[in-house]
Amino acid sequence: MEFFKIRRDIPFMRHALALNVVSLVTFLAAVFFLFSNGLHLSVEFTGGTLMEVSYEKPADLHAIRESVAKLGIKDVQVQNFGSAKEVLIRMPVQKGSGSDTQTERVLASLQSQDPTAKLRRTEFVGPQVGNELAADGLKALAFVVIGIVLYLAVRFEWKFAVAAIIANLHDVVIILGFFAFFGWEFSLPVLAAVLAVLGYSVNESVVIFDRIRENFRRYRKMTSVEIIDNAITSTISRTIITHGSTQLMVLSMLLFGGETLYYFALALTIGILFGIYSSVFVAAAIAMWLGIRREDLIKVAAKKEDDPTDPNAGATL
Repeated sequence: MEFFKIRRDIPFMRHALALNVVSLVTFLAAVFFLFSNGLHLSVEFTGGTLMEVSYEKPADLHAIRESVAKLGIKDVQVQNFGSAKEVLIRMPVQKGSGSDTQTERVLASLQSQDPTAKLRRTEFVGPQVGNELAADGLKALAFVVIGIVLYLAVRFEWKFAVAAIIANLHDVVIILGFFAFFGWEFSLPVLAAVLAVLGYSVNESVVIFDRIRENFRRYRKMTSVEIIDNAITSTISRTIITHGSTQLMVLSMLLFGGETLYYFALALTIGILFGIYSSVFVAAAIAMWLGIRREDLIKVAAKKEDDPTDPNAGATL
């Protein structure tokens, strides 16, 4: 389905060098802030106290946050758990205060605000668990990257695999750079958003790569640059429909989902915008500079045509 059709190819690759210089500067800035500022890790990674509190009426999450903040406890996560009457509170470790003491102070503050507040359970998440979560998150990221490289290398060609993974890592590092620069909290939902962006970004790259492969088989007299420009131009309508619909949904979570979904939706918003940009200007440009050509994508068909013993000789892909 297409809302519109562009009759003339847009010369995207004409500006590839300038736009990739901008990407490189942005990437290096993100790396700098990651090393200089670091990520503001949440309780899941650093360890802390978890409290589950129930109320007789739907809980006012904003009032609960303010009540806990008055105790001098920063970076508190408050969210509903199961129903509007159940609240989950995550608090970082405080120096000079044990988990039990911290729980008693918070519960007393909540009960002074609403006497119906009852403590259902409390848990202490130690730093060791946080380290394991961080290590598992890095492993998950590595497995996703390896899977994407193998998939693209098998389905297309190694030049496309290299181009796509550079573009995808470009998106991930820039997302992390935003979180490091602004000091936003990096939690498990944000990690999930980063992994989702990897898959989302590679999907856009695959669509463009697939059209490039089709164009190499269809247009014999066009150069590689013209082939790539035509592939990107012909998929613009699909890109606008797909990413526009996704972005509307993510923006609704960002604006109306509350603090629980805020950073998750924010990471997705940044990832979607940079994912579109990197698929068009980074992945396609790198594939062009690596020297992608018609022979790279139709060599299997050529071998079959030359092999007289192959029952499928002469067939084209």
